[in-house]
Amino acid sequence: MSPYHGVPHFVGHTPLIRLRRLSELTGCDILGKAEFMNPGGSVKDRAALGIIEDAEARGLLKPGGTIVEGTAGNTGIGLTVIGQARGYRTLIVIPDNQSPAKMDLLRALGAELLVVPQKPYKDPGNYNKVAQRLAEERGFFWANQFDNTANRQGHYRTTGPEIWEQTGGQVTAFAAAVGTGGTLAGTSMFLREKNPKIAAVCADPYGAAMWSWFKNHNLDTDDGDSFAEGIGQGRVTKNIEGFEVDEAYRIDDQTAFTIIHHLCREEGLFLGLSSGINIAGAVRYARQRGPGQVIATILCDSGHKYIPRLYNPEWMRENNLRPDLPLESVL
Repeated sequence: MSPYHGVPHFVGHTPLIRLRRLSELTGCDILGKAEFMNPGGSVKDRAALGIIEDAEARGLLKPGGTIVEGTAGNTGIGLTVIGQARGYRTLIVIPDNQSPAKMDLLRALGAELLVVPQKPYKDPGNYNKVAQRLAEERGFFWANQFDNTANRQGHYRTTGPEIWEQTGGQVTAFAAAVGTGGTLAGTSMFLREKNPKIAAVCADPYGAAMWSWFKNHNLDTDDGDSFAEGIGQGRVTKNIEGFEVDEAYRIDDQTAFTIIHHLCREEGLFLGLSSGINIAGAVRYARQRGPGQVIATILCDSGHKYIPRLYNPEWMRENNLRPDLPLESVL
């Protein structure tokens, strides 16, 4: 057996980074899983690999096959990178409200891209519905990241065990936003099996429905919008179905924005807004439960794809977001 490996082997096993200032402010260890270090640059590589391996095992994907998926970007990148490494083509259906940088990257990686208008899930023109139809019409494999529980199982097999090992079993809570739900549910399911006292915490951006679902068991809350991409869910997916959290928080964009700009300036971490949402959820839980916690969360991806927006002074001014607020003012 060769001691050397191809790209898929290096998905996961990412470092767990202590966020120094936030840990100091809360008296807890706030730890971020550096998922931007995956080959495709995000946490979605884990879901992509889990879905592809499951499809191969079930005979749904064969050499030379095509994967089609509706995605806000990062899952498409993961499917394309891992798919290329395993001999598959990818067709990505993406809503037109996503960053141009993500679309350019997908094309550069070799994916065929279909950009469609942003429409709600119930609409036949929704990007997920379009992907499903294309798969059925052309005989492609539909990854179906939202309702394919191979996504959740991928995190159960990898992310949860890694956090448990990296913290020496001392982790007390895991916080994450919900896009598909695979990260929060799969990771938490493993950690709870190890220790039922480990808390699962949902950090939900404004405009999403998971806070309302976990708090009120309905999807009725309509309370604004968020600039965060790739998270924010309006329905209960198969990956989140039957899963309960211990706490859920609404996180506003300015809080997440302040956190990611602080981390960039003072701790050398260059992150997207979804990472800020996740970290804010971890910090809220730390504030609520008090010092001594060991709280892990996900640093979803780097800030490179969001430079024209999140790190653009003109865009910040137009959207009334301030990068210079002190951390203490938003926590």
